[in-house]
Amino acid sequence: MKYIGTPNFEHGTTEKLGVLVVNLGTPTAPETRAVRRFLAEFLSDPRIIELPRWLWNILLHGIILRFRPSRSAKAYREVWSDETGSPLLSISRQQEHALRQELTERFGDHVRVALGMRYGEPSIDSAIAELESANVRRMIVLPMYPQYSGTTTASVFDAVTDRLQKTRWIPELRFINQFCDHKAFVQSLAASVRESWDANGRGDLLVTSYHGIPKRYLTNGDPYHCLCHKTSRLLGEELGIAADKILVVFQSRVGREEWLRPYCDETMKTLPQNGIKNIDVLCPAFAADCLETIEEISGENREYFEEHGGERYQYIACLNDRPDFVSFLGDLIEQHAQGWPEADAARDQQLVNNELQISKQLADALKENAPVKA
Repeated sequence: MKYIGTPNFEHGTTEKLGVLVVNLGTPTAPETRAVRRFLAEFLSDPRIIELPRWLWNILLHGIILRFRPSRSAKAYREVWSDETGSPLLSISRQQEHALRQELTERFGDHVRVALGMRYGEPSIDSAIAELESANVRRMIVLPMYPQYSGTTTASVFDAVTDRLQKTRWIPELRFINQFCDHKAFVQSLAASVRESWDANGRGDLLVTSYHGIPKRYLTNGDPYHCLCHKTSRLLGEELGIAADKILVVFQSRVGREEWLRPYCDETMKTLPQNGIKNIDVLCPAFAADCLETIEEISGENREYFEEHGGERYQYIACLNDRPDFVSFLGDLIEQHAQGWPEADAARDQQLVNNELQISKQLADALKENAPVKA
């Protein structure tokens, strides 16, 4: 077996802290062929579809990849931008850039940030190679999934460790499993809701829509369902609203198997019949707006709601590259870097900066209180 090495390594080169930011991924173009290639990789992941491989391969290649890519390509064309392309990739790049700036302020030149997608491009392999070329010897993996699930977070772990199993000189590794219950994350979500209320008015109900998974994953021990409800409970508490003013639903189900309930599309059709015609909708499981939030939630489910008597449907954007969210991610990385040289250096520099600031404040105070010369 040939292992991936670092033949250009030079002894004495300063080691770096690397942050690998990972999201789900996107096709390279809103065209049937590109979407088929993306879906083939995505749906071949055993973490996504837990069926016997022989059976699933027959269904995937015999039926699904024959018909679904063209329908999905049409949906992608509705959200695709001529200037920036895929919204998920464009926003993920913005997050990468903002987080790099945030961490440079904290760690100086001792940190590197790279973006990898679990499926599609830029790949996790290419992102790790980018970090390796920058002499990263300590790496933090940040899956951009607030709630842990075997279908998402664990799949990123699989891809990262698969790559590292082929690596000759493996870096020290720390992996962030989830961050939905961190106070600063919940505060950022709440701030986005308040800003929408201030700008657009407040609905009678706040609907929090999460990407669904098959119900049997929950019964087999996946904590995702519980973490979604926890996120919405903490958000409601932060907003100071009653428990019956915030609702959890699940979107994006496929196939005939039962998924987590209540289903978002069915809920949108029944809310107006129950007298709820003015709602706000938020997607706390998505760190960046994408096909599922723009086309499915802001578009398709809005139509269901309005067609069945709904009057006001306000979609609240994902956190994307909001400064408070990026600052929280910086805190999260700094927390997970504790004990590593880069974190120690950042802490020492912060102490020096604090001492300099205090000295300046004392000097300014002495100048203000200095006696006036005749």
